[in-house]
Amino acid sequence: MSTPSKTPKSQILKSLALVLAVVLLSSHDLYLKMGTYFLQPNQEARISLYNGTFERSENIITRDRMLDASIVIGGDRRAIQADQWQDQDSTITQLPFKAEGEGTYLVGVSTQAKNIELAANEFNDYLEHDGVSDMLEQRTQAGLLDQDAVESYQKHVKAIFQVGDAKTEDWKTVLDYPIEFVPQENPYEKYSGENLAIQLLLEGEPLANQLVYADFIQTAHSHEGQEHSHEHGESTHTHDDESGSEETHTHTSGQKLRTNNQGIVTVDLPEDGIYYIRTIHMVTTPESEELTHQSKWATLTFEVTHKHGADTHTHDDHDHEEGIPTWVFVLGSAILIGLFYLIFRKKD
Repeated sequence: MSTPSKTPKSQILKSLALVLAVVLLSSHDLYLKMGTYFLQPNQEARISLYNGTFERSENIITRDRMLDASIVIGGDRRAIQADQWQDQDSTITQLPFKAEGEGTYLVGVSTQAKNIELAANEFNDYLEHDGVSDMLEQRTQAGLLDQDAVESYQKHVKAIFQVGDAKTEDWKTVLDYPIEFVPQENPYEKYSGENLAIQLLLEGEPLANQLVYADFIQTAHSHEGQEHSHEHGESTHTHDDESGSEETHTHTSGQKLRTNNQGIVTVDLPEDGIYYIRTIHMVTTPESEELTHQSKWATLTFEVTHKHGADTHTHDDHDHEEGIPTWVFVLGSAILIGLFYLIFRKKD
């Protein structure tokens, strides 16, 4: 009887290394994330840099990689200094801050380019997993799937959040990043069930025919007014999916969109939640002796809730019904009973 052949140990180790490399390389999106994107004036909060997936950060961003970190408030763009950032558990970079007056705030971070060398199969798997399908198709058509890669990548991320009720115009500020998303309307004048047009700029110009992915995480709030977001901060809220769907999350889940000639995509906002938009623009670099590819990453995050108003809410509180409030009936009845009591007492 022939004995089954054993897989060489070196081959097993090589396979494990490949799997590990794919996991590490496919988990490096960068997002600006908050526990809630609705704040009150003077409320203390934290803005976190998630370097990994939207649900989990794998490592911190060192300050020397930040080419720009800015926050725009009331038309004033302010630099975020390196010493204002803090590291949490060696995985999350956080910015503690205190909201000022009411308005729609914008915050952004731009990182410098960094090079990475990848074997051909690692590079192909990364392109597939992260949704860079145009480049993967280009390599396939050109017969280059067996070619190793040296990629230069950089990340440019933005988040928009609302303080109080008053809306301002800071949301549409162009930060002049190499690549960035710019909404065409204030996200906080949009509500679940609607959609939002977002423009993608590359070096300040509309980027056409670019793949863009949009997804969201549902927020577990009551949404009765804005109380759901005013009382909570990063320390008390995480929006991880406790159902276990995080394990099956991929970078290409949600809506798969492609920009039109004006660089615009229309993102559906089907439910209340925190929305995150992402793209990777990659080109080959035949003129370079060191690099084979160059990529520029962009993300945008914001929160959406449903529209609040008499036409969208029903309440069980009968005190708000038309006519005489309930408390008037109660008080009137008590007075009437008291008068009857006094009248009958005098007759007696």
